[in-house]
Amino acid sequence: MNTQSNALPESFESQRIVPATTSATRPFYWSVRRELWENRSIYIAPLAVAAVALFGYLIATMGYAMSTANLAQRRRVLESPYGLATSLIMAAAFLVSIFYSLEALHSERRDRSILFWKSLPVSDLTTVLSKASIPLFVLPLLAFAIVVVTVSIMLVLTTLVLMGSGVGVATLWKPTLYQMGLMLLYHLITVHMLWYAPFYGWLLLVSAWARRATFLWAFLPPVAIGGVEKIAFNTTHFFDMLRYRFAGGGPEAAGSDNFLDPMTHFTPGRFLASPGLWIGLLITAAFIAGAVRLRRHQGPI
Repeated sequence: MNTQSNALPESFESQRIVPATTSATRPFYWSVRRELWENRSIYIAPLAVAAVALFGYLIATMGYAMSTANLAQRRRVLESPYGLATSLIMAAAFLVSIFYSLEALHSERRDRSILFWKSLPVSDLTTVLSKASIPLFVLPLLAFAIVVVTVSIMLVLTTLVLMGSGVGVATLWKPTLYQMGLMLLYHLITVHMLWYAPFYGWLLLVSAWARRATFLWAFLPPVAIGGVEKIAFNTTHFFDMLRYRFAGGGPEAAGSDNFLDPMTHFTPGRFLASPGLWIGLLITAAFIAGAVRLRRHQGPI
C-alpha cells in the first residue's frame, strides 16, 4: 500500500511536468494559426493571382501557340509565361506583406479585440513575433510553394501540347529548371525574409503606434526626412539608402530596379558578410521591441 501511494504522486508529478516542457512554443504556434484564420488574404491573394495566371496561360498562350504552325515558335510561346507568373505571385505576396503589417496591430485596437486577446495567457512578445513571422517567414515560403505548383501545372500543360505536336519534350524537364527553383527559394529567403525585414519591422511599429491612417504615418516620415535632407543639404543619401534597400538584391544588386528578379544576386558569402544585412536586422529587432512595448501599454482606440 505504501509503495502504491508513493508511486501515485510521482506519476501525477511526471504528468504535470511533461505539458510544461512541451507547451513552451504552443502559444506562438497557435498565435500564428490565429493570424492565418483571421487574415485569409494571406493565402487567398497569392492563390488568386496564381489562378489568374493559369487562366491567362490557358486562354491566351495556349490559343496563340496552337494557332502557330512553327513548332519552335510554339515551344517558345508556351515557355515564356513562366517568369511572368513567378513575378506576379511574388509581387502579390509582397503587397500582402505590406498591408498585413500595417493592419496587424492596428486592427485589434480598432475593433477592441485587443481586450480579449490580452486576457489570454499569451505575452505581448509572443503576439508581436507571431505577427512578424507572417511577412518574414510564412508569406515567402507560401509564395514559393504556390510558384512551384503553378509552374509545374504550366510545365505539364506544355508537355502535353508539345507531345501532341510531335515535338520532343525531354529537354523541358532539364536540371536548370530545378536550379532556378532553388535560386528562387534562395532569393525569397535572403531578400523577402532578411533584406526586407527592416521594412516590415517599421510597418509593425507604425501599426502599434498610430491611431488612424497607418498608411500615411508609415510613408510620411521617410518622405519628410528625405525632403528635409534635400532642402537643407541638397543631398539624397536617405532616399538612396531606401532605394538600395528596396532594390532587393543586397550588395550585388546596387542600382538594380528589378527587385523581384531571383537572379539579382547568388553569392551567399558576400551577402552574409554585408554590413547592411546585419545593421538592417538590428534595426528590425529595435522596431519589433518598440512594437512589443507599445502593445503592452496601448489600449483600444
